[in-house]
Amino acid sequence: MIARVVLWALPVAGAVLGQVTEERLRNAASHPGDWLTYSGTYSAHRHSGLAQITPDNAARLEIKWIHQARIVEKFQTTPLAVDGMLYITLPPSDVVALDVATGARIWETRRRIPPMVQTCCGQVNRGLAILGDRLFLATADAHAVALDRRNGRVLWDVKMADFELGYSATHAPLVVKDKVLMGVAGGEYGIRGFLDAYDVATGRRAWRFYTVAAPGEPGGDSWQGESWKTGGAPIWITGSYDPDLNLTYWGTGNPGPDWNGDVRQGDNLFSASVVALDADTGRRKWHYQFTPHDVHDWDATQIMMLLDQTVAGQPRKTLVTANRNGFYYVLDRATGKLLHATPYVRQTWASGIDLATGRPVRAPGTFPTAQGTRVYPQVAGGTNWNSPAYNPGTGLFYVSAREGSSLYFQGEALYKPGARYQGGFFNNERVMEDWYGAIRALDPATGTRRWEHRLLRPNMAGVLSTAGGVIFAGTEDGYFKALNATTGAELWKLNLGGRVIASPMSFESGGAQRIAIAAGSSLVVLGLRE
Repeated sequence: MIARVVLWALPVAGAVLGQVTEERLRNAASHPGDWLTYSGTYSAHRHSGLAQITPDNAARLEIKWIHQARIVEKFQTTPLAVDGMLYITLPPSDVVALDVATGARIWETRRRIPPMVQTCCGQVNRGLAILGDRLFLATADAHAVALDRRNGRVLWDVKMADFELGYSATHAPLVVKDKVLMGVAGGEYGIRGFLDAYDVATGRRAWRFYTVAAPGEPGGDSWQGESWKTGGAPIWITGSYDPDLNLTYWGTGNPGPDWNGDVRQGDNLFSASVVALDADTGRRKWHYQFTPHDVHDWDATQIMMLLDQTVAGQPRKTLVTANRNGFYYVLDRATGKLLHATPYVRQTWASGIDLATGRPVRAPGTFPTAQGTRVYPQVAGGTNWNSPAYNPGTGLFYVSAREGSSLYFQGEALYKPGARYQGGFFNNERVMEDWYGAIRALDPATGTRRWEHRLLRPNMAGVLSTAGGVIFAGTEDGYFKALNATTGAELWKLNLGGRVIASPMSFESGGAQRIAIAAGSSLVVLGLRE
């Protein structure tokens, strides 16, 4: 588990590594040349204020440089861009600093991961957090790590959980004031999920919030017997933060076991939920459960986007999210009250969401069975962890939508520490005749579809919005596309030679706008042809 640092070069001439302060993070949208958090800002809009690339000139996009990574795992990083440097993660838990202008490697930190580490879906890593002169990393072997951003040297390293029990960590952390927040993955291994906060200077743990409620705690009665001990509910995508409310919002994963709910009767709080926590103490202010007693593996680890908008004629501070279960939700982010919910893809598991109770009205005969039950959406969901975006100019919410169904099978659920604990399986091959993907623009207050750009297959790439009126999105077959943010019309595309399963970002280099996306085993940086 020891990290090895390789210093490739000195930072480029003229690069001044300034302090990334709390104020700078809070006002990230005012500095569009940088990209300071996984989602760009605390509100998680994944929108760049750079406007050089427009519908009129997007056809002139070209590759400016490529960083070739020697990896075989899925490449899911979103870079941070700050002070002339890009910071990226490579699977399983390596970090590389690159010059923004040329892609030249400045330094690289390589972490040795034990061979016994088990993960659901690959030893992946989605990015970093930054504060001051420090970068923060969550590792595949479930450690929280701080690095010196000047040279990649480890400043502190704290064990979050025992990887031999199935715990891992894959998401980009989030810095809030003097703490760095990160949680654990491993929902397919019977873990008990949690979100931690660590002191950025020392690595001392400040608080822990368990996403599986124990007996005697609020929500503890939503688990049958001792099923809470293996209840899952992991954290594996980055949360958002409202500085005015001092609340941080995190989506949680599936309960364990995935497809056999008979051994965990009850709602299974706080799985498949969003939890709003006091950022200083970790105390829960409110929660909303999207899929009570989830038996379809519909993790709620989607981005929790924060918008100030008008809903039903009233100005509201909202949290909006397109959930894996096929519904688009609008919540009051101060109270958790459900304001609106509507399907944004085909779904057959619920006749709707009761606004009075906030609960889904389940359709009969949709639980997994030994013979298999066909249900929409598919097991990977109407969308997944890949990021949506919001453009304040168009007022639209953009999401990578996945259409199709899966066959869900219930099986035996026997827990063994460190082994898969899923209680069934799924089959896609027999029901793929109507599968397809789409980039969809939704009205953020109602979920009403404004336009659709159809894709050949369901994709796992996120979208980026820009102030120039262009939306960027990737595809399963290696294409990277620029779309008109108002109409969805295709403006440009290029095959990057590898599957795109990351979320793009934008930054500035030498006064020029750049777009970065991980594709295949490469980080590709694009800009306008001069």
